[in-house]
Amino acid sequence: MRKVIKWGLWLLLALVAVGIVAGLYNRERLMRLYHVNSLFSESRIISNFSNMEDLFLSVPIPRSGAPVAWAEQAVELPKTYEFEGATKDISTWLAKTQTTSFLVVQDGKIASESYFLDTGKGDKRISWSMAKSFLSAAFGLAVERGDIKNLDDQVTDYVEALRGTAYEGVTIRNVLQMASGVLFNEDYLDFNSDINKMGRTLALGGSMDAFAAGLHEKLREPGVERKYTSIDTHVLAMVLRQATGKSLAQIIGDDVISPLGFEQDAYYVTDGYGVSFALGGLNVSTRDYARFGQMFLDKGQWNGKQIIPESWAEQSVRDTAPKPEAIIPFGYGYQWWVPPNPVEEFFAAGIYGQYIYINRRTRTVIVKTSAHRGFRNDNARGNTIKRETIEMFRAIATGLN
Repeated sequence: MRKVIKWGLWLLLALVAVGIVAGLYNRERLMRLYHVNSLFSESRIISNFSNMEDLFLSVPIPRSGAPVAWAEQAVELPKTYEFEGATKDISTWLAKTQTTSFLVVQDGKIASESYFLDTGKGDKRISWSMAKSFLSAAFGLAVERGDIKNLDDQVTDYVEALRGTAYEGVTIRNVLQMASGVLFNEDYLDFNSDINKMGRTLALGGSMDAFAAGLHEKLREPGVERKYTSIDTHVLAMVLRQATGKSLAQIIGDDVISPLGFEQDAYYVTDGYGVSFALGGLNVSTRDYARFGQMFLDKGQWNGKQIIPESWAEQSVRDTAPKPEAIIPFGYGYQWWVPPNPVEEFFAAGIYGQYIYINRRTRTVIVKTSAHRGFRNDNARGNTIKRETIEMFRAIATGLN
């Protein structure tokens, strides 16, 4: 009888322990879901964008070598710019768009650097879709090394899990150019959109790979029209991981961050399986975003050393993607945006107002990070915010020469 009671007590204790562990696990999942739902709230958005590792699962990006300091040479920036026939004030636009940091590099030297809204130089800032351009850089190296044989290979040649999904018959080039044809709703204001379902999958510790493999509907045939589809970038990461045998954090750390001598460590937000959130989970300091931009300004070089192939640094930033389904005033390359009537310029962009703008003619790099909640409606308004911001960048770039 005593043995029965003893074993019963042990069983009860074991069940209690399991319950506690399960409760803690579910509590963490529910907290991450709460953070997703409050991530962009007016009272939290600024702090959240500089502290993503406190809200979600994350993984550090390994780097080697000593940090390389920027040269600095302060220059007075232009104060105004022209947009749609009106003269606008730069400082007013920076404030209106809830800018958190603003850095201008001229001819390889920091010309101007400002931080706003109680953020500072040491903050590691969420990239959102600027991360896509980092992935593009790593792709260029994978192609040069032969890990990726041909951009016209199908993604299913590399990722078996995508066979029989909406990505069947889609080439790597299609995905790089956001022309996969996969049906994906990217409306951030629609709770039931694919992009928001994906966010909840990430927060609850689900699998981003499984989410991508769960897409089975096509909007149109691949390569016909461009439609911005963020999950395409995750598929690119799946291809890259399979082709190299490395995690995305290892790839970006080895191929981009270490060679560039980043001043600060960086990290990725991850899913519940430790897989990096390739399409927007990169967190980097403002100065290090500029470092990446400078490499592309110099056609893949940093401090005289070729980091990514010159041919890729040229090809990936050209407007080569198919024309979009709707009128969009920007072209697209391989995960890079190209302004209308470009003069040797291109940019990486993320929702809520993140930018790395590069102007090769004036040898200017501009980084702007923001917490601009109004940016979510920009597509519906004809990309007015993005267009005006690019005109401001152009005024600064040309005004410094």
